[in-house]
Formats: sequence, structure tokens, C-alpha cells
Amino acid sequence: MTISILREFEKRLPSDVEITEVKFEGSEIVIYTKNKQFFTSSEEIIKQIVRELKKRVEVRPDLSITMDAEKAKKLIEKIVPEGAGIQAIYFEPELGKVVIEAQKPGLVIGKGGETYKNIKNHTYWLPKIERAPALKSDIVRAVRNLLHSEIDYRKKFLNKIGTRINEKGEGIDRNKEWIRISALGGFREVGRSCVLVQTPHSNILMDCGADPGSDNPPYLTAPEFDLEKLDAVCLSHSHIDHCAYIPYLYEKGYVGPLYCTAPTRDLMVLLCLDYIDVCQKNGKTPPYPKKAVEKTVKHTITLDYGEVSDITPDTRLTFQPSGHLLGSSLVHLHIGDGLHNILYTGDFRFGPSRLLEPAWPQFQRVETLIMESTYGSSADVLPKRTEIEEEFLQVIDKTMKQGGKVLIPSFAVERAQELMSILAYHKFQYPVYIDGMIWDATAIHTAYPEYLSRNLQREIFHRGNNPFLSDMFNRVAPKERNSVIDSSEPAVIISTSGMLVGGPVIEYLKGLAEGKNNTLLFIGYQGEGTLGRRIQKGWKEVPISTTGGKTRGLEIKMGIETVHGLTGHSGRNQLVGYVGRLTSRPERIIVNHGENKKCVELARDLHRLFRCETLVPKNLESVRLR
Repeated sequence: MTISILREFEKRLPSDVEITEVKFEGSEIVIYTKNKQFFTSSEEIIKQIVRELKKRVEVRPDLSITMDAEKAKKLIEKIVPEGAGIQAIYFEPELGKVVIEAQKPGLVIGKGGETYKNIKNHTYWLPKIERAPALKSDIVRAVRNLLHSEIDYRKKFLNKIGTRINEKGEGIDRNKEWIRISALGGFREVGRSCVLVQTPHSNILMDCGADPGSDNPPYLTAPEFDLEKLDAVCLSHSHIDHCAYIPYLYEKGYVGPLYCTAPTRDLMVLLCLDYIDVCQKNGKTPPYPKKAVEKTVKHTITLDYGEVSDITPDTRLTFQPSGHLLGSSLVHLHIGDGLHNILYTGDFRFGPSRLLEPAWPQFQRVETLIMESTYGSSADVLPKRTEIEEEFLQVIDKTMKQGGKVLIPSFAVERAQELMSILAYHKFQYPVYIDGMIWDATAIHTAYPEYLSRNLQREIFHRGNNPFLSDMFNRVAPKERNSVIDSSEPAVIISTSGMLVGGPVIEYLKGLAEGKNNTLLFIGYQGEGTLGRRIQKGWKEVPISTTGGKTRGLEIKMGIETVHGLTGHSGRNQLVGYVGRLTSRPERIIVNHGENKKCVELARDLHRLFRCETLVPKNLESVRLR
């Protein structure tokens, strides 16, 4: 079948295009040509072939027609306007591409794509344009360098995947087709999300995370799961309870693709490396070494929102925004020739925020919906967004007038950037100190502004106002923490970890806890048994480890406040509202990612409201969908 598709493709090409190679790369057909005219002006011919074959196609130059790399680099620097802020130009001869990394990619593309076309038409290299982070990001640089250094491996890997995808079995009996899912983690619990989707021709894993409370992995020893038969992994977003055990799969021998968005890939690297470090600091053996994270990156295939991609012989994948954090996705699987459609929400927010757009509801077909229920009980109604922000700012304003400091324990990804967006929008007048992994995560946000809310994109692209670059935000090095604590100036400090279970926030707590004018402000969920939950409950003295490894009591004299609703999850009304707003009403809803009672209550009420089948499987249970 693979060979016949490529032959069918070649038949549709003009006879004089001088093709030197035709092959699959993932779900794409890639052709290399010696014909300069065809390389620069084949758009209409290719569009027609794409319509007929329903396959994406990319035309690349054979190296024999490309300009000398040094000459091409100088010419590109001359063609591209100086304001584009080019940071790097390098070549990938194996792919016939020139990578141009710039602070303003739009100027490299030019109005109507004119600058892009000029580069292509004069150098005969295929331009690949990447955005340079506005804040220096070691993670973005490391990921891009790794992918560049592994071009040869990636090319062979993508060809192998493309060949597998397009090899359809002979003599399939369509009457015997079936689809089922197996709950390997995250069902009737929050954490270690993992769902296995199986058909006669595919084994697809959606998420593979750790339990944040115990570090327990998903049930990867279940009889339904066979690593050697796994065809693809789809990652909804980069939080540890959804991604931590993906590198473990590669460490154990998986060599297939991981599908996610580009920002999800980069944030996953940041968080998985931190996960390894935290394990080691706590005296635990990490489930995999750092090399496994590199393996994961080498096998990652990134997709944009709305991009449809074949990932197995009978399954097409589409990501759409989930509103949860940068690059987070709703995962839509179209199985068979219209046989069945699954929508897996992962974590999602169907409501407004400064940072992101709400979850996408406009799917043409959804027969089975697998949705989270973190705030699924009838009591989990979130306040209005305006009320949440007003309360947040009031707490801070009161402390500033007292001459104190507000310490905010925050998760590094999404929550911290949401707070920064709110403070920037309201033109906060006091310094804000950023510590821990938050700055690194924020730098990744500056590399992918197209994934942010429309309002933020308008500020960044049209008004040149990036909130993350505001002068109010100050990165704190470890040696500078004491000076921040001892300063008499009112300020806000945002630091990890979000539940006071470690990280630099503990140092600030030690220094600020006994100041009556200071405030400890909780803006996220505090897990049972954590230091954050104890203080939230009213403990006036808490145990704190000292540098000598001993424990002492820390007296809490600072004010304690909690602002509810600054969450990346949907509240109860938003969960119900999302189902109601789906353009395709599901026949079946499977509820996961929530405490047992919340899962059951939400499923019961969705059944009553929408008159559809609802299920609440337990971990290790399987459900046949067709």
C-alpha cells in the first residue's frame, strides 16, 4: 500500500520535475527535486494532488541546486529586514532546509509571504522559520540543538513511521472492527493519567503521568498493555501527572512517536528534568535517567492546533486548545473511515483567563467523550472571573499599604504566568520577584506567543507590549534571596513550589513568616498532608527543616489568605457547559481525573441533563466503545 501511494503520487507530477527522491516522513509525503522552477512555484500543482490523495506534501530542493551555505546566509541577512532580530541561521542539508531563528518571525515571512519567497527563490533552500524566545531559554535552545544534531536519525525515524502508517492490512473484515479503551491511571483519582486506546490495527496511549502524591506510575503491567505493540503516544499537556512516565517508556525500549504541540514538548522537558532532580533530592531513585528525556525529544512529532495527522493505519489525530496551560490540547481521534470519534479532554478550562483562550468545542463528530472531573461536584462552582481578580488584587493592595510582602506559592507553569499577566494588565506599581523554575517556564512562553490568548497576542504582536518583559518582574538568583527578604520595600514574591513541599518558597517562608505585615497568599490547590494545607487550615506553628537537617518549629504570624478560582481547570458549571456547547453531542461520556465521589456525581448529572450513556470506570477496567 505504501509503495502504491507513492507511485500514485509520482504519476500526478509533471514529467519534467526531476524528482530525486520521494518518501514518507511521518504522515507527510516529501519530494526532493532538481528542478528550480518546480521547487519555487509548485504550489498549485501540489494543492491539487493533496486534494486528490488526502496527504500532506512538502517539496524540498535536491542539494545540487542549493546555494553555497555561506553565500546563502549573507544573502538572507541582506534580504530580511534588520528589525526581524535574527538570532541564528543554520542549515540542515539532509532536509534541504535553512533554519532562521528570529525575534520577529513575521518580518522574515514578510507581507503576503514576500520575504519568505525571496529567500526561497534566490537561495533554493527551503526556509524554516522559528521564533527566538524574548527571554533567554536554556530549554528551548537545548531542544532545538538536539533536534538539529539528530537530523539524520530523525529523517530515518520519520520515514519508518510514515511507512508504518501507510501500510494498511490486506483483507480486513470491516464487520469485525472493534474499539476499546483501558483505564491505566487517573480514573476515580487525580494523578498518573493514562488511557490506552486499542483497535485491531492500533495501540495508542493518551498521557502517561505520575501520581503527584506517591510517585506511583500508571498500571503499565496491565495485560492489555504491551510496550512492543505500542504504535503512538499522544500527550495532552506537560504537567507531571500527565507526562512524567513518558520518558520511562523510551527507557524501557519504546521507539515510536510521541505526538504533542511544540510548547508541550519544551515544557515537558523542563518539568521531567525537574522531576528527576526532585526525586534525587528526596533520596529516591528516579524512574529513568536524563538521557531518557533526550530520547523522548528525538522521537517527538509536534503538531499545531487544528492540524490533522495520520498516526496509525486507521487513526487520525487532531489537537485543539484546551485552555489549561501553554500548548495544552484536547485530543481528538478519528478512527477508521468514519467508524468512531473519541475526544479526550485531559485537563481543560472552558472559561476566560488572561493567559489562554477557553477550550475548543467545535468538533464535527464526537461519539465518545472522555472528560476530567477535578471540580465535578455540585459544590465546585467557581466565582466570576472579575470577582476572582478583584479579590486577588485587594489582598495584595492591602499588604502593600501595610508596607509588607506578599508571598505566593505557585506552580511554575500556567499559574505563575497567569498571575504575571494579571499584574501586568493592571499596571502593578510595586516590584514582583520571580524565583524557582517559574522564570524558565516563562521564557518558554515567550517562544510561543501564538498559543496565548487573543488579547495577549494583540498586545505582543500589534502593540509591542509583552507582559512577561515588564520591568516590574525581577528574576531572583539564590544568593539574592536574603536581600529580597530583608528589603524594607513592599513587594510580591512568586515562587515554587505551589504546595510548600520544597523549593525556594520555603526560604522566603522562613524569612517572612514572623512579619505581621506580610501575607501568605494561596492561589492553588493545597494537597492533603502538605505544608500548604496545614497552614491553610490554621496551624500557627509548622515544622521546618534547617540547614543541618534538623527540624524546628516556625511560628506563623503573617496573614494567611486564599483566593479560589485561579485554576487551570473547569469548574462544575464550565464542565456541564462544555458538554452543552459541543457542536457534536456525544453518545457516551466517560468521566475520569477526579476524586471518586466527584466522578460519580458528575457522571450522574450529565446522564440526567443530556440523556446519554455515562460511565465511571475504575483503574484497570476496560470499556468497549464499538
